Amino acid sequence: MRLINKFGKTTIATSMVAATILGVANVSFASDSSASLDENAQGQQGQDRAIAFGNTKNPKNVIFMVSDGMGPSFNTAYRYYKNKSGAKTLKPTAFDKYLKGTNRTYPNDPKENVTDSAAGGTAFATGHKTYNGAISVDTNKKPVKSVLEQAKEQGKSTGLVITTELTDATPSVYAAHIDSRDKKDDIAQQFYKDRINGQHKVDVMLGGGSKYFGKNNGNLDKKFKRDGYDLVSNKSELNNSQSNKVLGTFSEKDMPLQIDAPKSNPLLVDMENSALNKLSKNNKGFFLMVEGASIDKAAHPNDITGVMSEMSGFETAFDNAINYAETHKDTLVVATADHSTGGLSIAKGKDYKWNPEAIHKMKHSGMYMTKQIVAGKDPEKVINEGYGINFPSQQLDKVKEAAKELHKLPKEGKGEKDEKVVAQTTKLQNAIQKPINDESHTGWTTNGHTGVDVNTYAYGPGSSKFKGNMENTQSAKNIFDFFKKDITSNQNQQ
Repeated sequence: MRLINKFGKTTIATSMVAATILGVANVSFASDSSASLDENAQGQQGQDRAIAFGNTKNPKNVIFMVSDGMGPSFNTAYRYYKNKSGAKTLKPTAFDKYLKGTNRTYPNDPKENVTDSAAGGTAFATGHKTYNGAISVDTNKKPVKSVLEQAKEQGKSTGLVITTELTDATPSVYAAHIDSRDKKDDIAQQFYKDRINGQHKVDVMLGGGSKYFGKNNGNLDKKFKRDGYDLVSNKSELNNSQSNKVLGTFSEKDMPLQIDAPKSNPLLVDMENSALNKLSKNNKGFFLMVEGASIDKAAHPNDITGVMSEMSGFETAFDNAINYAETHKDTLVVATADHSTGGLSIAKGKDYKWNPEAIHKMKHSGMYMTKQIVAGKDPEKVINEGYGINFPSQQLDKVKEAAKELHKLPKEGKGEKDEKVVAQTTKLQNAIQKPINDESHTGWTTNGHTGVDVNTYAYGPGSSKFKGNMENTQSAKNIFDFFKKDITSNQNQQ
């Protein structure tokens, strides 16, 4: 069901700006002549109409949505999940109508030909392929401009909305430049220190990762507040935020999955709505990146319950963005993925069957249950509270044994990247996931990424530029060209 539109139609009063049309510097490193619009078809009359009523040929606003880890099989599985069991005709999801093409995801890495989120994000944020782990730097570790930075140069408002840490790879590629995605403190510092035309690069930042903005990293949150940003940490505070600039961190690290989250937490669509309300006040337009980041986080441990939960949240946010674009005709919505995660298969073994009904019965994600047991909670109690289907007693014994072995490890060695801890935690999470994967007939091939092409969905002015099978760099090249030709934001730049 489509959300009720809260934004209203763009009026002449809010769209009209006075000035002559000025050119902007050519973004040569990410410009592609094949993606250019027909310059000869744009006369003064068309320009005047675009300013007053919204440009229906070239977008003023761009909502770029990233479904991290969502390969094509995820979209198919979610369609099954949305429909009733045994349905002979499957109703489409919110995505299906807007399918335009596919993206090739491989990186420019000396050792690996399957991308990570940093290289994949750098590609569609800057138009450059690079090595895995790179945050908007090329293979020589030189900074490359992002489409968000171009938007800010043109006076547009900018936003990043994410369900994991704000310093995670995908949001970072839009506003930071660093040789390694692991340098999260440095990334947060760049968010604050780096300016364009004397302003912070990002006006709206909503997600997790408060630890990178607090006292252990120079009290960046307080510095943002002194610069006019609202600081919010729950849904109520977000709803009451009055400033057009906001830093919202709703968890110390990643935000909980939708199925596990407390009601005090905003959903992805709540954060998206808040961002749109704030960014829409700029007559020059905006660039907003919205990431359903936890699809990937759930797929890494092969958590089908978590994946379907996060797919649902991302679909709601996508539908909401389409709803916004339908009443703001100068808005382009694009949704794609950086890669696929886990090698999800719909059915496994000898049976030609997939059973999403079992997933619907689950009360918590496998990730949630794993974290609870790692934290010392009683395994049997956690499983009983989280599972909505039968959990075999023999499998419960395996969960208890895996938890026991994990807790035997020395406390000083229990870092997140300690090899023994990682191996034993993986053993625990696999034992927890097995019954739901078996009952739903869900197959997986890896705990990492796969190299398949990913789907691209688009709606609004310029959406035809995303048709067909393309390099993932083409998304950035298209957006750079759109902004270069944008009538409204290219005025009064001198």
